[in-house]
Amino acid sequence: MHEIGMCEGLVELIQQRAGGRRVKAARVRVGARHAVVGDAFDQAFTMAAAGTAAQDAEVELVVTPMTVRCETCGSLSESVDALAVCPVCGGDDVDLSGGEELVLESVTFGEEVPGVSRHPR
Repeated sequence: MHEIGMCEGLVELIQQRAGGRRVKAARVRVGARHAVVGDAFDQAFTMAAAGTAAQDAEVELVVTPMTVRCETCGSLSESVDALAVCPVCGGDDVDLSGGEELVLESVTFGEEVPGVSRHPR
């Protein structure tokens, strides 16, 4: 479950930005090539955020598509399926591009966490 490593990194980044404040929500954009499973991502984030300022934060996962260029029929389309085939002809001779990003788009903060410095050293 590669979502665990991904979420551990995201929680670390969120913690750095939190500066002692609680995290109410975060929005993460991930490319389709990462083949992230939404439920697995949610569980991994919950585990990674346990005991941190991001615990109980709502996480919005936005999956961005990759571009599929079919070598058989020449069509160009988008897909969020990591095992994409051409949606026009069903061919599997495709070139895939994009869909590789992993971006923490936004974080919504709440009140300060008691006992946590806003300026960690």
